Amino acid sequence: MLLEHEITIRVRYCETDAMGFLHHANHFNYFEMGRTELLRAQGGNYRAIEEAGLFLVVVKLECRYHAPARYDDLLTLRTRVTRVSAVKIEHSYELYRDQTLLATAHSVLACVDRHGNIQRLPESLKADVPRQP
Repeated sequence: MLLEHEITIRVRYCETDAMGFLHHANHFNYFEMGRTELLRAQGGNYRAIEEAGLFLVVVKLECRYHAPARYDDLLTLRTRVTRVSAVKIEHSYELYRDQTLLATAHSVLACVDRHGNIQRLPESLKADVPRQP
C-alpha cells in the first residue's frame, strides 16, 4: 500500500490575509487535500467509505508554522501515513515552497458510523506501518 504522496498546490488570492500571506487556517484545508489525494492514489476514495456508512473524523490536528507562503506561490505538500490502529489512522504533513519548509503537521482520524459510534477501519485503509494496540 502507498504510504506517502505529494501534491502541488498554488496559493490562491482568496486564501491569503490582508498582508498577502497564506492564512494559517487554510493550511488545514491543504492537509485535507493531501489525505484525500493519498487515499485516491491508493485506489480508494472517501465517497465510497461514506457510502458504506463509515466516516473518518478528525480527532486531533496540530500544525507548526516555519515560514510564510504568499499569493501565487507554488507549494508541495507531502502526506504520509505514520500509524494505523484498529480504529484510527495518523498522518504527517510537510509543506514546502521549493526547498523551504513552511509547515509541519500531524493528524489523527477516527473511524465512526453515522451515529458517531467508533468502528473498525476498513481493511482497505490498513497499511504496513507501525500499529497501535
